[in-house]
Amino acid sequence: MPVSVRQQVRVGSYLFRQKLRKRDKFPLLVELEPLFACNLACAGCGKIQYPAGILKQRMSVQQAVDAIEESGAPMVSIAGGEPLIHPEIHQIAGELIKRKKFVYLCTNALLMHRKMDQFRPSPYFAWAVHIDGMRERHDESVCKEGVFDEAVTAIKECKRRGFRVTTNTTFFNTDTPQTVIDVLDYLNDDLAVDQMMISPAYAYEKAPDQEHFLGVTETRELFRKAFGNGNRHRWRLNHSPLFLDFLEGKTDYACTAWGIPSYSLLGWQRPCYLMSDGYAKTYAELIETTDWEAYGRGKDPRCANCMAHCGYEPSAVLATMGSLRQSLRAMRGT
Repeated sequence: MPVSVRQQVRVGSYLFRQKLRKRDKFPLLVELEPLFACNLACAGCGKIQYPAGILKQRMSVQQAVDAIEESGAPMVSIAGGEPLIHPEIHQIAGELIKRKKFVYLCTNALLMHRKMDQFRPSPYFAWAVHIDGMRERHDESVCKEGVFDEAVTAIKECKRRGFRVTTNTTFFNTDTPQTVIDVLDYLNDDLAVDQMMISPAYAYEKAPDQEHFLGVTETRELFRKAFGNGNRHRWRLNHSPLFLDFLEGKTDYACTAWGIPSYSLLGWQRPCYLMSDGYAKTYAELIETTDWEAYGRGKDPRCANCMAHCGYEPSAVLATMGSLRQSLRAMRGT
């Protein structure tokens, strides 16, 4: 099942309203991190590097809801850490769904069987399961054996219960076009997940492994080859066509870091969840006091190799909205 007509219409009308109001900065999606604790220690993630005192903290339901309400974003990606560790995560998701926010709950799947009964299928809810390759590759990425099989079993059970299931796959410089094709073929054809999100690994400052991030040239070559032979049009990818063009190097954009802001236990993170340039207490403070022009490739050396969705998917969406041809192309899903 692709993105529903309901979601397309809701998000499209939201973007149109921002244009009518002449707002130059607004969130397309908020990355909500209600905790940093995790039950895995993945080499490419640095969330569990926070001090023990912070790792023990949990965001309240009201704090989470208030932050999303203040931002006005139509979509929310609940991440972490591992969100299912949070004892009230089902309440956070439920309150956002009541407000007709489209919620993606990101998870490594290890706790899904234990927590699945706390959730109900909804057009406003989707599981977003991390799958970073086929069995051996995925388990190596998350530094624990058996996780791939746990995730696959959980996905099958979710599909059986009628949930919408998406996946999130990060690719590193150890990947080849064939490893990309293998895992996306499996997710698309064998598991039949509803949609797949893909991302090149980016230079995340706190990550223990700093050797396997992709550069811009490597990213473009990897996806250009993987997308060949009609694969790109056959796979149910949860991205705008222009963002996929961007990954292939067919077009380029400036970073739109304000389009997918991150809210965590520490506040609104500047300028995105990949960098640590301080926090704002409110969404308004984040937008008004961050020097957005200081970031992006060619401006900040930390951004030199970044092609992450949090900065460039909003750029692609805005470019799509500014072109009737590209809008029609996006609606066709090609």
